[in-house]
Formats: sequence, structure tokens, C-alpha cells
Amino acid sequence: MSDFEYPRPQLVRDNWQCLNGSWQFAFDDERRYSRGSDQIEWTHTINVPFAPECPMSGIGDTGFHTVVWYRLEFDMAGRGQRTVLHFGAVDYMAQVWVNDQLVTEHQGGHTSFCVDITDELAEGARQVIVLRVEDDPADLHKPRGKQDWQLEPHSIWYPRTTGIWQTVWLEQVPDTYLKSVKWTPYFDGFEIGCEIQAAGKRRESLSVEVKLWHGDTLLADDDYKLIGQEANRKIAVSDPGIDDSRNDLLWSPEHPTLLDAELTLRCDGIVLETVRSYTALRSVAINRDRFMLNGRPYPLKLVLDQGYWPESLMTAPNDQALKRDVGLAKAMGFNGVRKHQKIEDPRYLYWADKLGLMVWEEMPSAYAFSPRSMTRLIKEWQEAIERDYSHPCVIVWVPFNESWGVPNLTSMQAHRNAVEALYHMTRMMDSTRPVIGNDGWEASATDILGIHDYDSDPQRIKARYEVTDPARTLFDQRRPGGRILTLDGFPHRGQPIVLTEFGGIAYDTKAPDHSTWGYSRANTAESFYKHYRELLEVVNATQMFSGFCYTQFADTYQEANGLLNADRTPKIPIEQISAATRAVQLHAQTPPQPS
Repeated sequence: MSDFEYPRPQLVRDNWQCLNGSWQFAFDDERRYSRGSDQIEWTHTINVPFAPECPMSGIGDTGFHTVVWYRLEFDMAGRGQRTVLHFGAVDYMAQVWVNDQLVTEHQGGHTSFCVDITDELAEGARQVIVLRVEDDPADLHKPRGKQDWQLEPHSIWYPRTTGIWQTVWLEQVPDTYLKSVKWTPYFDGFEIGCEIQAAGKRRESLSVEVKLWHGDTLLADDDYKLIGQEANRKIAVSDPGIDDSRNDLLWSPEHPTLLDAELTLRCDGIVLETVRSYTALRSVAINRDRFMLNGRPYPLKLVLDQGYWPESLMTAPNDQALKRDVGLAKAMGFNGVRKHQKIEDPRYLYWADKLGLMVWEEMPSAYAFSPRSMTRLIKEWQEAIERDYSHPCVIVWVPFNESWGVPNLTSMQAHRNAVEALYHMTRMMDSTRPVIGNDGWEASATDILGIHDYDSDPQRIKARYEVTDPARTLFDQRRPGGRILTLDGFPHRGQPIVLTEFGGIAYDTKAPDHSTWGYSRANTAESFYKHYRELLEVVNATQMFSGFCYTQFADTYQEANGLLNADRTPKIPIEQISAATRAVQLHAQTPPQPS
């Protein structure tokens, strides 16, 4: 349990209890049970939060299983006035019983949920949680991301994730407590927006004191009255006016300055509770054909990251593995990642905030279009945006990828309506970040035009994108991946163009028999390095691009096109990867060797 840190890093309480560890477990392929009080035959023990498909769960069963059950009997570490039970993520439909009482249900495999269980707790006795999870492996009408619907992983899809895959935990709170805090940076006015919501027993005369620090310097100490258990204020931060001093306060990958926060909830002056949080001052915006960070053009150097581990699937083995992934992306010369088809654990976002790595957050796709699939996707996407809104590392929202789930964009108005609706809904929920409606091709409503092009020849890439009339030559005549880049009625309006997938060079140090694949292949460390360097030289030099996203961070199951092996060891020296990523020359060029 010590491998997992506080699961919600932007609203931290001291009084909490991690419930990860050994739980009873059972498959229920025949759907024999329907209630938590049923006499379930517990056939397995599982190591939560790892999914039963992965080795770290202690089960490692990758077969088709529609329903699974969990049971935990535990002692409370302590009690407050109220007890809230949290699940980081459960794939896909969950029902939760506490001491034989149904307390909550949740649908959606990538977002968190919680429930107040105070009234269900037994006095002076052990507590029992039972969880039923339904996750139909053949259902293509739910957001599933890279989870394969075939028994064995094929092409670009990976093993399934069933049930609990993020931390389960309890926290003790007063009868009126701080439920959420939402931070919005206002760069132009040097202000921080703070939206606070209380929950529990309704009280009059609630107030909250908000303190902000930059290191040891107190920037603000304000008191706000809660109206209807909510407060929404802007906190002014003194603008030093001089660029050097300003930069000390601004968050960027080069200088990931975080502002520590403390929030104290009071009723009639009496302290109810104090929680810790953090925020940052930074802005992301679009100015004509450039991406802007803190009011300046900023070239995006991203790497596509699937967020899988061979021993634990979508769940990191421990918190240090998340920190290590952030550090490795930066060490390879990237300033950001495109988290692909995965809503990442908040602990990853915490390390990206703290260490300085930009994140494109992308909604896992459904693979069939229907009102049901869109309803599910919209609900889960709203929950993801709400959960991750305050992380300064998140700079772009991506609701759709490569027309997955909306495959007939060129011919069906309903599919186009879905993309446009999700784009505008996302912009409504967050007007401070750019939104890519559909990344890769067939763009309609979008703030950035993302292009996926896996041509392996650097000179063809150069010729394709170094054009004098992109509106005619690129958008009307050339079709990377065989797809049109913009839909009829949505011509390129001068938005930034980012090469959001390219490369994918396979160099497999583990399976030289070529049983794995990539979009092109290198057979030696030297040829791998040469191909990567030549591609990055071209892409870095192409003036049309505001940035790029290379495929990919690490080998993932049958895909051997990572810069790192699946165990995160680099395939060639990491300083050579970094120099090629940044298109700079090393002082001493030595032939790369497998690491």
C-alpha cells in the first residue's frame, strides 16, 4: 500500500485510509449473482488496484469475462463525523455495497467516483465492501480506448482492463466539508480564479480562508463567504511587471512554478477543516498559426504515450513509475506528451505539474456510433474535464481521435454533429484551453489542425509540408493516411498545424525475429538512430508546423515502435534521443548502442 500516494493531489486531507491490497475476487461469467448479499463463491484473491488481466493482480487471466465481484473486510483506521469512500477508476459499470447496503452505482471506466457511507457503517465491527463490475468485452458502444475486443491483442489494440484499476480509499471529513476546489489562471490580469464548493450538512455563516504561497512568500490571504455552500472569486497576484520577475511566477516546462494553497473552512469563525492544494499561473492560447504559452509562441515537442506497463496494464506499478515516466519524457527532449486513448491517473498529472511536462488529454474512444455510445462518451468526458480542469500541465482537450466512433464523417451528418457538439461542449466547460475536435484528419470544429502521417521517408515528409500554398496543395490535393484533412464546409482557417502522429519506427531489441511491428523498421541501433534523427530534423525545420508528436514513448505489447523498451530502458543512449528530438548536434557523435 505504501507504493500509492494520496490519490487526489489537488485537494489533500491528512485523515485518509488506503484500501489497496488483498481483496476477495470472483468471476461471474454465468451472472449467477445479483446482490452484494448473495452467497458468492470467492475463488480468487486479487491485489487491488491491479486489473485481473495483469500479472501484478496475482491473477493474470486475459480471457473474456463479463462480470466480476470484489469483497474487502477491513477495520476503520479512524472516524470523523462523515466517511467518504472513493474509487479512482473502475472499468466499466460498478455497483457498490457497504455492509449489505447498496450505496452507489457508476458507469464509466476512466473517471473517479465517491459516496458518503457514514450511515452504512457498523458500530464496533469490521466493515465489508462488495463491488459488482460489469464490463462486456464485446461492447463497442462504450468508451474503451485501446482495449481489444478480440481475445488476443492485435494490430494497435492491447489487453483488456476489467474492474478496479486505480486506488480505492476512504477519507474522514467533518459534517460540513470542502468537496471541491477549481483553479483558473488568468494570465493577463495576474489573477487566479478560485471556485469552492462545500458539501454535507448545510450551514449558514460558512466562510473559507484561502492562502497562496510562492515558495516561502505569502501571495494572498483572503476570506470569502460561501453563498449556498459555494464561493467563486478571483485572487489578485501582484504583477512584478519585469519579465525576469514575472517568469519566476509563471508555470512552463522549463520553470514549473507551482503556487501552494491552503483552504480553511469555518462556520461562525470556528474552524471545520483545513485542506491543501496547489495551482499555477500560466496561459495557453492560439494566435493565428501558433500555439502560445504565457503569451509567447511555443513550439510543441510531444511524444505519444499509451500509458501501459507490461506487468500492470493501465495501472502504474507504483507512484515512482509515474514520476519516472514524466522524467523520461523530459530527458528525451520532449516538453509534452499526448496521452493516447487514456484518461491518466491524477498522480501522473501531479508529477507533470511538478516536474514540468505539458499534457494533451484525450478521451478514450468507443468504436461504434449510436445515441447510446455518444451519451456514454459525453458523460465520461464531462467527468474527466471536471476532474482534471485545475492541473496546469493539461494544455489541450481532445474528444475524438482519427474518427474512431464516428467513422462516417464525410457522409453522415449525425457523425459530424457529434464531433461539433463535443468540441463546443468542451469549449463551454473550459474556455481557457484549445480543443481539437477530431485529431488526425477529417477535421471540422477545431482550434488546432492535427495531422497523422506515417510516411517513413523524411524527404517525402519535407516535400509534402514545405508548400507555398497549403490551402490548395495540402488540404485539397494530398491525403496523408488516405483521408482528407478537413471536411467540406470547414476549410483551414489559419489554425496551428501540428503533426500529431508520425514516425513509429520499430526497433525491437527483445524480438529480433520481427514478431512485433511498427510503421517502419530499423534492424540496428545505428539505423534506428539515423532514421529518427533525419525525421526529426525535417519536422523541426518545417515552418508550417507549430509542433509535433512522435509515435511513441515506449514499446507497448506487439507495438515495438517506442523510443524506450516496454520496461522503460532506452533503446539507444538517452542523450542521443534528446539531441535528435531537439534537432541539435551532440558535441561528440558516437555510434549508438542498445541500452
